Amino acid sequence: MFHSFFPRPKQLFLSAFAWFLFALAIWHIGAKDLADSFALFGKDLPELAEGERPPFLNAAKSWVYQFLVASVILFVLLWAVIGRHRWFRWSVVGSAVILVFTYFMVQISVWLNDWYGAFYDTIQLAVTAPNAITAQDWYGQIATVLFILIPTILARVLFSFFVSHYIFRWRTAMNDYYMDNWEKLRKVEGASQRVQEDTMRFAGIMESLGAAFVSSIMTLLAFLPLLWTLSSNITELPLIGPVKGSLVFVALISAIFGTVLLAAVGYKLPGLEFKNQKVEAAYRKELVYGEDDADRAQPPSVQDLFGDVRKNYFKLYFNYLYFNVFRFAYLQGANLVPLIALGPTFIAGAITFGIYQQINQAFNQVENSFQYLVNSWTTIVELMSIHKRLKAFESEIEGEDYDESFALTP
Repeated sequence: MFHSFFPRPKQLFLSAFAWFLFALAIWHIGAKDLADSFALFGKDLPELAEGERPPFLNAAKSWVYQFLVASVILFVLLWAVIGRHRWFRWSVVGSAVILVFTYFMVQISVWLNDWYGAFYDTIQLAVTAPNAITAQDWYGQIATVLFILIPTILARVLFSFFVSHYIFRWRTAMNDYYMDNWEKLRKVEGASQRVQEDTMRFAGIMESLGAAFVSSIMTLLAFLPLLWTLSSNITELPLIGPVKGSLVFVALISAIFGTVLLAAVGYKLPGLEFKNQKVEAAYRKELVYGEDDADRAQPPSVQDLFGDVRKNYFKLYFNYLYFNVFRFAYLQGANLVPLIALGPTFIAGAITFGIYQQINQAFNQVENSFQYLVNSWTTIVELMSIHKRLKAFESEIEGEDYDESFALTP
């Protein structure tokens, strides 16, 4: 699954994490002050005045972006020397492109958060003091955000096109690997499904989950300091009182509660999803045989196989029934958490509408990042079952015994 696409995947992923920590340390040790010496562009951009709202690109931001891109390029060049691979351009370079683009999307979210804060303060001023703002003020702010959003939309379209090719290249790598070993694999139950369908689903899910995980980490790095700073506007929390960085702790506790809750009520789902793929494969295989052999796919055997499919689906539906009760109840309740936490502050009239919008969006970004497992649980369940099937499939190539039973099967 990974070796077919990535060069030495364990070393690659571990070195990527170590390189990230190294680059972060270098930045904070002193690299952030070296823009005048090493920045290729942006030195002439204006610095921010005290209390000024940042534009999308200023001198400091320009150097951050250059440092990030340079760090990624150095890592890719390092692996170009030590880990050349047939799929290197897609697996390593393609992954680097996805990471960099994800980072820029997070930075755009940070900028939009600040823009919305200023814009909603403008709305509050306009509705409380007629003619306090001009049409130029109003449409000027809208033009500013359009100037950023239009190229961003185009970039997202191109990025989606790129990711589609990335996923298909990963699937192609797995497909080629399995077909090279087809003589060993062809007799495995559901072999055709594992090569044709499971590779497609595995590559797509891994990319989406991986990108979502990286985005969550980057979002936390970007929005946690912002939410901590915005928490200074909170007078106190209900029943608790003043707490420094209060909203950060509220978001963290809310996400931990939801993660533990859904993990507890959904622990049977991976086993049921895995079994579901097995019974579907057995039913499909018999039908395929029946296309060429009149003695196969007869009503008694087909009814028994479809009965297994029906039985497992009904179990799956029942388990998802009570899982979704807790899942949707938690997600809806989580929407009320910031309003409850901000209650004393609203009552005291201590924040403006613009600051509230900033707090609300920053809180949602942080909470959603902490809720990565909550939001991705059903997809993770599907991935676990697919990974189990492909892992058992690959064991045939090495001639190893592999238990296909699932530890969480009820």
